[in-house]
Amino acid sequence: METIEKWRAVCAALLGLLTGLWGWMGWLVLGWTGAMILDYVTGSAAAAKQGLWSSAKAREGIWHKAGMIVVVIVAAGADLLIALVLERLPGAAFPFEYGSLICPVVLVWYVLSELGSIIENAVDMGAPVPVWLTRLLLVSRQAIDRAGEELTEGGEDE
Repeated sequence: METIEKWRAVCAALLGLLTGLWGWMGWLVLGWTGAMILDYVTGSAAAAKQGLWSSAKAREGIWHKAGMIVVVIVAAGADLLIALVLERLPGAAFPFEYGSLICPVVLVWYVLSELGSIIENAVDMGAPVPVWLTRLLLVSRQAIDRAGEELTEGGEDE
């Protein structure tokens, strides 16, 4: 029993250290990474169950995930650029303190998308899924979309 307590203490200390280093944003990235991995694994399992697994489709999934990583990097870069401009340009200001906005919203949107895809994969694998869970994820993702649209209303389209 003493060994279990030592391991629990080590895990708690490690998690505390990581939270101190990363903050909540690091945990969001970690959660998104885990969701991407689980989506890839469950998608492969669902395809294999249906006899539809192919290396070409698996590679396509990896490219899809790589594209998502690029978008998150761009969102993080945009957050950094905005923060630097607000900090260093006289007269540039928001009516609120800006730390990070774009990247966390993009990450939450992606996490919700991945969770929805994992549920679809689970259904394809034969698992029963409560309808309300699928709807809850969809409504949450739509709320993020609406918030993003409201933030950008009135801007000029490219």
